[in-house]
Amino acid sequence: MQNRTRNIQLKFYVTEEERKLIEQKMALLPTSKIGAYLRKMAIDGYIIYTDLSPIKEYAKELQAIGNNINQIAKRVNSTNSIYKADIEEIQNKVDEIWRLQRTILLTLH
Repeated sequence: MQNRTRNIQLKFYVTEEERKLIEQKMALLPTSKIGAYLRKMAIDGYIIYTDLSPIKEYAKELQAIGNNINQIAKRVNSTNSIYKADIEEIQNKVDEIWRLQRTILLTLH
């Protein structure tokens, strides 16, 4: 076997579900040899990396905004009245939510 062009063997393990996914993707191509498919994907396949840390940070901010709105709702329910300042604060928080949503969508493009 020293005359092989490819003389280095790579070996790795997958779960049953991963194996099924590989087979499903292989079915979309004109190959039935898993070695050829995996080699092609390892060499020419695309890697898409998405840094989710900004989105996680936005999620924390959204959670804090939600907590603030809940506190306002509790205050309104306990006093049976709503103040102009409460309405303005809720409007500001909703505006902040929309701003964060736009920022998240722009980071995904």
